[in-house]
Amino acid sequence: MKIAKTLGQFIIEKQADFPYAKGELSRLLRDIGIAAKIVNREVNKAGLADILGEAGTINVQGEGQKKLDVYANEQFISALQHGGECCIVASEENDECIHIDSEISKDAKYIVAMDPLDGSSNIDVNVAVGTIFSIYHRKSTEGRATIDDVLQRGTEQVAAGYVIYGSSTMLVYTTGKGVNGFTLDPSIGEFCLSHPDMQIPKDGVIYSINEGYYTHFPDGVKKYIKYCQVEDAATKRPYTSRYIGSMVADLHRNLIKGGIFIYPVTASTPKGKLRLVYECNPMAFIIEQAGGKASNGYQRILELDVEQLHQRSAIFIGSENMVKKAEEMMLCFSPQQTKKSFEGVVELQ
Repeated sequence: MKIAKTLGQFIIEKQADFPYAKGELSRLLRDIGIAAKIVNREVNKAGLADILGEAGTINVQGEGQKKLDVYANEQFISALQHGGECCIVASEENDECIHIDSEISKDAKYIVAMDPLDGSSNIDVNVAVGTIFSIYHRKSTEGRATIDDVLQRGTEQVAAGYVIYGSSTMLVYTTGKGVNGFTLDPSIGEFCLSHPDMQIPKDGVIYSINEGYYTHFPDGVKKYIKYCQVEDAATKRPYTSRYIGSMVADLHRNLIKGGIFIYPVTASTPKGKLRLVYECNPMAFIIEQAGGKASNGYQRILELDVEQLHQRSAIFIGSENMVKKAEEMMLCFSPQQTKKSFEGVVELQ
């Protein structure tokens, strides 16, 4: 029987890819993995504990926080504080960046941005949720890290990943040298390599979008949805509509099977809804490393300028040919939506 390679073993093996890091990045990824195990434990027993439902607080997005949202945020921040490799954390759940000023973190080189619990509205109904994280090198060399260290383009990411808490728990990450997936083996408490060198198909038959907002979408998005629904044997249409409402869950499925995930602008969210720093950029990095494509409808997500911590963006992400077709529809039928209009500002809903 073949012995599975653990996340820790895999990270150590790949450390040679980053000789300048001297092990710090490996330890940082290990810390994130540990926090993911703790959050997974609570997700799995949420129905038995007093951890479901609303926490009674509102985050900077104007969204009600779930108890598990708050718990996940605390666990990841705690793991990063104790690890000593991270100097500043940016989270969806916090208005401002969190500085880590402990003695062991005084020489820390890395910035972590995260959505600690993506899709938390699904918690109470036992549907898959996830964690998204992004890692950057600190740019400043003196004093405390600043917001400017966080506001880097997606192209500057050192690593990015997500954890999906579903029928099994998986951690998927990239350091810019391909994408690998690890499934948590609860019998030994370790993430084990289960999906090496993940590649998204160039084409797919799944489109993921909340069609309940159809009347509020740009014409380009409406035309693409209609294109997906037209019968055409050569392109395997009509495509299948699958929408979970958790970016991690929808994109994880599409990464494996092929497909496109779209969260466009709407009348009520004219700059988009998803956050660029800790949702769009990390997922775009992962999908591109798997051979896919990520766009705001007009421009590559990873090349968008980042001006604010909670900046929003539209996103079209997934199989390369499907995203290209959606971009064609946007350019043809929504030319008035210039790429600048998508680059986003904070817009609290």
